Amino acid sequence: MRILICGANGQLGSEINELSASFSNLEFVFSDLPELDICNREMLARFVSENQIKGIINCAAYTAVDKAEEDSKTAELVNATAVGNLVAIAEAQNLKLIHISTDYVFDGTAHFPYSEDCEVSPIGVYGKTKRKGEEFVLTSSSESIVIRTSWLYSSFGNNFVKTMLRLGAERAELGVIFDQVGTPTYARDLANVCLEIFSKEDKMDQKGKVYHFSNEGVASWFDFSKAIMEMGNVDCIVNPIETKDYPTPAQRPHYSVLNKAKIKAVFGIEVPYWRDSLKICIEKLME
Repeated sequence: MRILICGANGQLGSEINELSASFSNLEFVFSDLPELDICNREMLARFVSENQIKGIINCAAYTAVDKAEEDSKTAELVNATAVGNLVAIAEAQNLKLIHISTDYVFDGTAHFPYSEDCEVSPIGVYGKTKRKGEEFVLTSSSESIVIRTSWLYSSFGNNFVKTMLRLGAERAELGVIFDQVGTPTYARDLANVCLEIFSKEDKMDQKGKVYHFSNEGVASWFDFSKAIMEMGNVDCIVNPIETKDYPTPAQRPHYSVLNKAKIKAVFGIEVPYWRDSLKICIEKLME
């Protein structure tokens, strides 16, 4: 099976690229702007046909949460319209599709891990446009699924882990929010899950079109930061602050822990603990 990786230069796409050699039963075509614009349906259809694509993993997204509040047009184009293009082509050419979504489709008012059948209620432009993208997949006749994830980081690209390591080296103290709770997710673990799913012979959407994946465990951004400093051997004091002390243009969910029981049961997935995966990533960054 030849799989197209959209958004190949991002965190998840880069991790898939590194892992791809381990999946000898799969072939890969890695694409990103300007070579392939998934917002252009005609260009996308031609690219898929010419490259004899049989499956797609959509890692492309507009993820600048605060900027999306001002630039809603671009956020909708990338997070929704482009997904509609991918779904239409998957239907027309009988392709498999994995689309990556986010915990931001929930409003964060729950006090228990969100399962796939919990009601969605996005509270900002980013979450609302990602939900629109999901809806294209959910109403599709193609063999396609949505995987929601949270707090993604990697040794590639820009992310919270790299920012904390940099700031920790520059400053003696940092204030980090303690009243937003979720689970950090190592993009390499998510990449492995996507490839494992594609390498299985079973019908991908046999148990429904939505799955949740993050690492195991629960943390606040404060907890996450403390662990980053500890594992990175950075001598920086991290102080807990409240969300109100760090105002941002976009509102964040206060609670976004995801229940992974379904993806584990359906695909036989093992989910690493967040601290274990963070240690692996930081060791890689320190090499």
